[in-house]
Amino acid sequence: MPPSGDDAPGRKPPRKRRRAQEREDAKKRKRGKQPGAPGAAMCWAEPDDTRDHYPEGACACGADLAGAADLGVARSFQQLEVPEPSAQRIQHDLHETVCGCGRHHVAARPPGVPDSPVSIGPNLRALAVYLLVFQHVPVERCRDLISDAAGAQVSAGFIHSCLRKAAELAADVVKLIASLITAARVAGFDETTLRAGPAGQKKYVLGAFTEDYSLLHLGDRDLGSFRDFGILPDFAGVVVSDRYVSYWHAGWENVAGHQACLAHLLRDYQDAAETYPDAHWPAQAQRALRGLIHAWNVARDNGLAAIPDDAAAPLITEFRRAVTVGLSAVPRIPGPKNSTAQHPGRDLLEFSHDREDDVLQFTTDTRIWPTNNISERGVRPTKTQQKISGRLTSEDATQDRLDIRSYIDTAGKHGHRPLDVLRSLFTGNPWRPPVPAQA
Repeated sequence: MPPSGDDAPGRKPPRKRRRAQEREDAKKRKRGKQPGAPGAAMCWAEPDDTRDHYPEGACACGADLAGAADLGVARSFQQLEVPEPSAQRIQHDLHETVCGCGRHHVAARPPGVPDSPVSIGPNLRALAVYLLVFQHVPVERCRDLISDAAGAQVSAGFIHSCLRKAAELAADVVKLIASLITAARVAGFDETTLRAGPAGQKKYVLGAFTEDYSLLHLGDRDLGSFRDFGILPDFAGVVVSDRYVSYWHAGWENVAGHQACLAHLLRDYQDAAETYPDAHWPAQAQRALRGLIHAWNVARDNGLAAIPDDAAAPLITEFRRAVTVGLSAVPRIPGPKNSTAQHPGRDLLEFSHDREDDVLQFTTDTRIWPTNNISERGVRPTKTQQKISGRLTSEDATQDRLDIRSYIDTAGKHGHRPLDVLRSLFTGNPWRPPVPAQA
């Protein structure tokens, strides 16, 4: 429900409600690491470097300990440490040889070394792009960080050039990612605002995601931008999304079906519960949907193709009854459907009734996710970047960032670290996602 609905009957002020809930959660949660959160532990391992230390000074007898007999190691201590910042200047000498037949041969330049007498190596370039795109560090701070942490003096122009070059080198991989998402059985779609371009202008980041691939595109929140993104026009799988109309447009003729994000629906039913505090149907609908999500997780963890009927049927019946009661309790206001504002919750109830198959499709196929959380996580880093760096003045440079992010995030879904795949990019051997075998 939008902020304009804060005064609807029974609605509590969102800020007070949020703070009250935070205080309540804080009482239940213990300090420190939470159950289930990933952890890290220090363990003894094979050292990369061993340094011997000997007693110094003089013995109580007056003898210099430098001449004392070594009895071996008494105690050992291991530390994890990074080398002191000191960028190395590496000179690559290409030798020329002559064969016995008289032909001369000159060694080829190593990967990542451009045809220029002096240049900056692939490791430093990868670090600049990593800081800029993955860690959202602004350009000036990126330059300072490279100077302090790596001992290398670089310019802001160099950092911008690294961004452009990385996007060029990743272009073919990004095209492959787009093709793989287009061919996927299920894909999630989401969008979020971003301040990019001239001051006062708002753009949108459109995202398409699977469990193996991520793709981001800068555009607007209209059908033209959705077409330019290039996924939905040819997509023949199941679309997982919120209820934004462009995802449900009839022009996507190849789409096999839709799955409405239940996380959004649960929030919408929570708004309805606050608007109608004496009604039972919002809580009943939420209870049924949460039960179905849990049943889906259990079924998928057990390798089942669908939620068993004995688990799904009672919950689906409960959901249907909640919607039926809600429709009778929240009457429709007469008038054209697309221009008549309805009572809070009415549109939600009509959607749940008229498009029930699109709400519950995940119950018959565990390959379809009940929520679109994977897509929301995929677009969230762009909001983080905006909070840290503010407006991005160039739309072209912003798209370069999004292409690189698509490359990094897709590699991450396959277990590869961002810096590693960026290094491979700048050495002319970009990581490429595996193409699944045809069924």
